[in-house]
Amino acid sequence: MASSTETHIEDNDPLDDPPLDFAATESFLRQAMTMILEDAVKKATDVRQKVCEWHPPEELKELLDLELRDGGESEARILELCRDAIRYSVKPTHPHFFNQLFAGLEPYSLVASFITEALKPSLYTYEVSPVFTLMENAVLKKLIQTVGWEEGGDGLFNAGGSMSNMYAMNLARYRHFPEIKELGNSAAPRLAVFTSQECHYSISKAAALMGIGTKNVFVVPSDKRGKMIPSTLEEQIKSIKSEGGVPFIVNATAGTTVLGAFDPIDEIADICEKYKLWLHVDACWGGAVLMSNKHKLLMKGIHRVDSVAWNPHKMLMACLQCSAFLVRDKSRLLQRCHSARASYLFQQDKFYDLSYDTGDKSVQCSRKPDAFKFWLMWKALGASELEQRVDRALAMARYLADEITKREGFRLLMEPEYANVCFWYIPPSLRDLPDGPEFQEKLHNVAPVVKERMMKKGSMMVGYQPHRGQANFFRMVVISPQVSRQDMDFVLDEIHSLGKDL
Repeated sequence: MASSTETHIEDNDPLDDPPLDFAATESFLRQAMTMILEDAVKKATDVRQKVCEWHPPEELKELLDLELRDGGESEARILELCRDAIRYSVKPTHPHFFNQLFAGLEPYSLVASFITEALKPSLYTYEVSPVFTLMENAVLKKLIQTVGWEEGGDGLFNAGGSMSNMYAMNLARYRHFPEIKELGNSAAPRLAVFTSQECHYSISKAAALMGIGTKNVFVVPSDKRGKMIPSTLEEQIKSIKSEGGVPFIVNATAGTTVLGAFDPIDEIADICEKYKLWLHVDACWGGAVLMSNKHKLLMKGIHRVDSVAWNPHKMLMACLQCSAFLVRDKSRLLQRCHSARASYLFQQDKFYDLSYDTGDKSVQCSRKPDAFKFWLMWKALGASELEQRVDRALAMARYLADEITKREGFRLLMEPEYANVCFWYIPPSLRDLPDGPEFQEKLHNVAPVVKERMMKKGSMMVGYQPHRGQANFFRMVVISPQVSRQDMDFVLDEIHSLGKDL
């Protein structure tokens, strides 16, 4: 008698029928692509359109018809839902989107994204993804040369800068205590991580995830411009060592999230070499300056570090995600640290060069070929155009900062070092108040109201935040080459228009 778990094939099961109606599929894709080009590309980048069409969550739920039903819906309805998804989404490609560390339309990277989504590749073995494996290797080789590691290095693309920072911490721990991979944290002493107070929050998340503990992340004070103070770093290292702790990694930042500050890499490298510590640089935001002969001195000493996180999807505008983790090591440290030797993927008797099976270096199994988005863009533009992209963004940030100093009611937090321009808007009602607690309290409330108004109007998006006890201020991030001086003027005019009655 057959088991109840056996699968029975009925005579009328359509196993011999084609799984797809290719004519209908092609028709749907053509309609969808036409809509994407019109609504998600053309309209989304049109300065006359809204950056966003704001709705509160409960209202948006109704507009989107989120319920998943037993039966499928018509093709016309599906296209309508696609159109709604585009309509109600924020448009980071819009010329007046300055809210995050990414913005603008990059057509070559976009085409690369279309291709990879159509092909559905995954980067773990050469046999499954030969083309994109070679492309990733080519991009990594070029980035390693750009960092200045003349003897080469290693690396991979992964699911974001936070993941790159976690890779760095895991590699540093493995280099100091390789037995932890098998025995766990019980085999380790009290480990200590050092980073600046301006660092990305992923550093503390990495420490928590790896079992190091957030209380073993020691925050080094930064100067008034947001740069780590090397002398204080060394004092903290000595202090922790005297208490029995074991320092093993220092995280420096090249382009901090809020202020756009660059830590003094050369001075920090001196300290790390002295105490034999791994030096990682989170250059997710600021790494693009390495493409610029004019601005690469902001990362002086980068060739001395052990690892680098760099996100081409930020200043260089590749489509998200596009995040590279680079390591100076050439001893297959990435492989040894993360390898699980899955026999169904990484057979040792394959008929080709196994060094091209890169998947065992990664903590992921399936991994998208994100390097292709950067490779195709670089092929189309060349390094010279990428350099101009960086130089233009920083020149535009300089223009905005200069305009802020000329306008009544606007005040710079500090002169920008990178593409982050931080400033306050002071409405007419506050301009005669002395700078004291009452003034700061009222000023603190200005940016949130202006942000709410710009979002509901859909005119632009600019971020704001408090920082080190200071009142909320705006943080403009200038990236896209599609923006002009007129767009910078618009931002200041619009902020005044939205906030002058406060």
